[in-house]
Amino acid sequence: MFDIRNKPVLPFLACGLLSGLAIAAPGCEGDGPLGNIAEQCGLVCPSAGIIDGNASISGVVSIDSFFSAVIEVRNAALVVSGTVRAELEGMAASLEIEGFADMSLDQLSAEVVAGLDAKFAANIQGGLTINFQPPRCEASVDIAVSAAAECDVTVEPGSIEAKCSGSCEVSAEVAADCQVEGTLECTGKAPNFECSGSCSGDCQLDVAAGCEGSCSGRCDGQCSACTGGNCETDGMGVVTNCTGSCSGGCEGTCKLEAAGSCSGRCEGSCTYDPGGASCEAGATAKCDVSGMAEASCQGKCEGKVEPPEVSAECQASVEAKANASVECTPPSLSVEFAFAAGLDADAQADFKIWLEGFKGRFAGLLAASAKLEFVGDAAAGLVVAAGGAVTGAANAILSGDANLKVTIGIGCALDQLKVVNTALAEASGAITGSISATASITGAVSG
Repeated sequence: MFDIRNKPVLPFLACGLLSGLAIAAPGCEGDGPLGNIAEQCGLVCPSAGIIDGNASISGVVSIDSFFSAVIEVRNAALVVSGTVRAELEGMAASLEIEGFADMSLDQLSAEVVAGLDAKFAANIQGGLTINFQPPRCEASVDIAVSAAAECDVTVEPGSIEAKCSGSCEVSAEVAADCQVEGTLECTGKAPNFECSGSCSGDCQLDVAAGCEGSCSGRCDGQCSACTGGNCETDGMGVVTNCTGSCSGGCEGTCKLEAAGSCSGRCEGSCTYDPGGASCEAGATAKCDVSGMAEASCQGKCEGKVEPPEVSAECQASVEAKANASVECTPPSLSVEFAFAAGLDADAQADFKIWLEGFKGRFAGLLAASAKLEFVGDAAAGLVVAAGGAVTGAANAILSGDANLKVTIGIGCALDQLKVVNTALAEASGAITGSISATASITGAVSG
């Protein structure tokens, strides 16, 4: 015999009854005469919201995708700001600064700047010069496409395409088009080992020339480090056993840790413009595909990703997720300096060991700073788009034939809209503080 008491029929009947009720405004709180039946029917707001990392608020895809973008941007801002803090604390520890874990970010950066000034004053003369290429930041076209597909249900997944507004690695066919347009860039072995662009690695100098890295050989200027600890000179005052940075002309091997010019034989990797020719065999071909309608990237985009064509409610969400996912690689650094007069061999060795650790921290700081710009753009875009992405979408849905569950979900979304500014303000505060701290360290090093 069928026993209604043992079957989950009553909740469904109740849900049907509730769905037929005319409710002037969505209500999400409290229990009605049916107990928690509203919750069982999905007619209440979720207990966790944006601040808790929950984007599933309304049940409306485009609105919840916007909330998801807000969460991703906030989290990205906090993560990269945490990276900045970690690099600064690492510097503070190496400078033997006490109590840095309890300092605010402003206090920490100020203490690190003071520590660097003292370190340089005690060990080198004339300051130091750090050479590096800007961090390489790469955006994922695939993430933009995925975000578009998740947000805009009206587009066909196979037809969604995002565009790279910058340069990227391309196929041989696209490289041929780039060659014609003059935007091709090659990275690999230099033609005849003569690098007309930037050389990374060993640069053999048979004739004394400037070296933007470490000089192993003869230096006709001041040399920061020498084989055996003591610098030896010939009768003309040229250092013959240089192994560090050289303030004059270097003759021998110039080790370019950061890409730089090589007037001799580049035996490392060269990035160059082939000048209308094709790249050497085995070289990586990159080009600016911004103005190429049909070009596609084989790797990530060095620049910004232009989101696919989606609804207005989804545009900011897709762009924000693409920016928040950008990855920036720490650059290689080379440092030029001269030791202070009278500094003994042990002190020189201690400084060189410290400097290697500092270079790693500083490179990480540069990469974090580069990513902060992308995350900052994402946060700013979401602030501007919040009204249209949520309120605009809600009004469009409510003006149609929305059922009770959708109506209540939109009410929940409008409540969460108040929290969006709080989440994005948290992200913006973290970004601003981290950029300021990074700028202070960069100024101390370059000043």
